[in-house]
Amino acid sequence: MTTRPASGDIATSLVPEPLSATQPARPAPRALPRVIAIANQKGGVGKTTTTVNLGACLAELGYRTLVIDLDPQGNATTGLGIANRGLETSMYHVIMHEAPLENCIEPSAVKNLFVAPASLDLAGAEIELVPAFSRENRLRRAIAAVVDDYDYVLIDCPPSLGLLTVNGLNAAREVLVPIQCEYYALEGLGQLLRNVDLVKRNLNPDLEVSTIVCVMYDARTKLAGQVVNDVREHFGDKVCRTVVPRTVRLSEAPSFGQPIITFDSTSRGAVAYREVAKEVSRGTTRRAG
Repeated sequence: MTTRPASGDIATSLVPEPLSATQPARPAPRALPRVIAIANQKGGVGKTTTTVNLGACLAELGYRTLVIDLDPQGNATTGLGIANRGLETSMYHVIMHEAPLENCIEPSAVKNLFVAPASLDLAGAEIELVPAFSRENRLRRAIAAVVDDYDYVLIDCPPSLGLLTVNGLNAAREVLVPIQCEYYALEGLGQLLRNVDLVKRNLNPDLEVSTIVCVMYDARTKLAGQVVNDVREHFGDKVCRTVVPRTVRLSEAPSFGQPIITFDSTSRGAVAYREVAKEVSRGTTRRAG
């Protein structure tokens, strides 16, 4: 009799029971526009890399896509070639001063891809929001004014459950979770699911975890395969069939302000994120002009 991998013990204790075997192999396409929060409570798990590259690949497929950078570090902003210093209007102004979201949106170098940039000021927003009126709804209202101009709105959330992340989860209808293929990543997943459920019960009843992407996959390690198998066992068709490999080119691309499809179009990372974008979009007909 074989012994269950150690990673399975953590997964079993933290994630829900496996999905029913009678469920369809693949979900039906979803209506556009789609507002998706990319979230994980654990830092360094490829969250921003996934936001930037999924956004670029959806744009390459012809979908008009907006990336909203809610992380004060501004890595999604700089990763798409937008300088996050000296911005006249940023997500800080949208969240704190209720500036129109359209005033802060910048075009990226990728056709169909737009960015609502973060500035360093956003770091103070967590504290400034505490006494603010209707503090959890700032982003939801801002997105409502522009959502019909886009097919996809991707929200890059900070790696914590502060008020910025709560705004992101409250504004979205879906959560996409990138999971690093290593042992401790499963712990962060359990905490995230509890937090998503908290937001769903108290603020946003339409919220659901719709997609899980296994990233930073290292085929040389047995553990990576065990983590992927555990996640697929418990989440079934929510897990993308495509696994994103850990590659040097994916790590290098942000320092050049480019998504992987323009930095190295034929690399393994570019191929993988293109496939992830196809799985996420499921061939839905484009709607935005």
